[in-house]
Amino acid sequence: QVQLVESGGGLVQPGGSLRLSCVASGRMFSIWTMGWYRQATGKQRELVATITTSSLGTRYSDSVKGRFTISRDNAKNTVYLQMNSLKPEDTAVYYCNADPPGTSWGQGTQVTVSS
Repeated sequence: QVQLVESGGGLVQPGGSLRLSCVASGRMFSIWTMGWYRQATGKQRELVATITTSSLGTRYSDSVKGRFTISRDNAKNTVYLQMNSLKPEDTAVYYCNADPPGTSWGQGTQVTVSS
């Protein structure tokens, strides 16, 4: 089974930036469309960005479009999420997984946007 390890979260002021990373074990990573999800306290987990296997196709939720950029490096089994112009409403635990989810969830990485 593919294991996922997210990192890069932290506390940042509104308007700031963070870059999240997710490293996947196993060979399935390179054939999966990958996504970044987030779950705020008391809310359902939502999909915010996806990227196809070749990186030619990306999609974003309306809430992050124009501010977040998803990318991947198949040689490193890693998917990234560059987050700019962060807002307090971006505060959540961020997870990566396939789209649709194809393995167990990792521990996630906490992103807190606050002044």
